[in-house]
Amino acid sequence: MRKNRPPLTRARVVGAAVALADATGLAAATMRAVAGALDVEAMSLYNHVKNREDLLDCMIDAVFAEISLPAESTTWRPALREIAEQTRTALQRHPWAIGMLDSRTTPGPATLRRHDFVLGLLLAAGFSADTAVRAVAVLDSYVYGSALTEKSLPLGADRTIADAATELASTVSESEYPHLVEVARVRAGSQGADSYDKEFAFGLTLLLDGLRPDSP
Repeated sequence: MRKNRPPLTRARVVGAAVALADATGLAAATMRAVAGALDVEAMSLYNHVKNREDLLDCMIDAVFAEISLPAESTTWRPALREIAEQTRTALQRHPWAIGMLDSRTTPGPATLRRHDFVLGLLLAAGFSADTAVRAVAVLDSYVYGSALTEKSLPLGADRTIADAATELASTVSESEYPHLVEVARVRAGSQGADSYDKEFAFGLTLLLDGLRPDSP
């Protein structure tokens, strides 16, 4: 063993796995690959995680740990907006986690803390238990779906929404799809709306405006 190598810990194992998944996708975060990244034998990982399923639980919890929770004094709508934005930002950093945040049967403390906070916020605002659960489900579905859509869009540093709209307007038949071309032309010339951040904020506002407590 190298004398200058820091001791192996659960946090280091999880951190290495998250880094591998960030770099090349979740499939890359195998026990063998994590051990290689840490320059240790694969068997030594089992002193810190039970198996790959346990490692996945820890990785998802690490993503949840990056989602800052608002001050408890924050009213429920601004608090939910902040949490949704924080969740989206975490998924942008870790796109492999899209669709996995609520998939684990053994959630970790950061996961439980986030869900407990949101439910407590809604219950205190007058939502019933059933309505609070539905509100959380709708909010998470929007955030996760939006993150997946954004990840899938053919956009990037060298291709904006306006660029994509310009291309669409010039390649689609106006006689067959007049409304699609009309909207594409407007979007192509509307640089002020050329941001998926604005698309996300628009939908989030609609969602939050539609939520209502069961009691005043």
